[in-house]
Amino acid sequence: MKFAELKYDTLKVEKTELVLRASINRPEVKNAFNEVVIEEITDLFRRINKSPGKIRVIILTGEGDSFCAGADLKWMKGMVDYNLEQNLEDSRQLSRMFHLIATCHLPVLARVNGHALGGGAGLVAASDIAIATDRAKFGFTEVKLGLAPAVISPYLVKKIGESNCRRYFLTGERFSANIAMKMGLIHEVVPENELDKAVDDLVQGLLSSGPQAIAACKEILARGASLREFDLNNYLTEVIARIRVSEEAQEGMNAFLEKRKPKWMA
Repeated sequence: MKFAELKYDTLKVEKTELVLRASINRPEVKNAFNEVVIEEITDLFRRINKSPGKIRVIILTGEGDSFCAGADLKWMKGMVDYNLEQNLEDSRQLSRMFHLIATCHLPVLARVNGHALGGGAGLVAASDIAIATDRAKFGFTEVKLGLAPAVISPYLVKKIGESNCRRYFLTGERFSANIAMKMGLIHEVVPENELDKAVDDLVQGLLSSGPQAIAACKEILARGASLREFDLNNYLTEVIARIRVSEEAQEGMNAFLEKRKPKWMA
């Protein structure tokens, strides 16, 4: 099945040329996620990882004026009666979703068009790059419900560091897009009417880079932190040697020397 033909209940998928845009489509509840949203985002990223086709960039966003307000209240009410095993399986499904986003070999760009709270902030952290409107608010609000941001914590610690997590995990306070940018959760803040242009500009920048080189960058970032220095050095030297002899790298270097655009930009 082609990505443009995918039909989900809570996820709107649009594909234009090399870009796939996935929007959480529950504006009536500020795009809060429930088990269906989790299942559908997981399914989409599994399909992308298995067979991306001609997709080069993924944009993750929300419909309406919110990015994602975290967990849906009706879904949470149902959890109250879950036993330990049911809660474990539910948490595993949530963890799979974030893992698939974070480990996707394609660049994932979060278009943060509004508030990103709880798990919504986790979606931002799991993405590679994030651009937010200046009216967006962020927060790891789980503690206000007597919960903890456990599943999203690995992605947040990597993005914003332990010091910021110590404050904002424990207080659950909301903070502005400018603070989110200072701590590294997002990369750019723009006025609402400039959000789409900023996203488009960044997409064009990603499309001008070699797709295999981008995948290699993501692999380096994913594996590097878990390797010892000796193993890391061996791994990295093998990576660059392998890349240099690849068809894509040869094309890129020749295009540079010949002062022309590489074929992936044609």
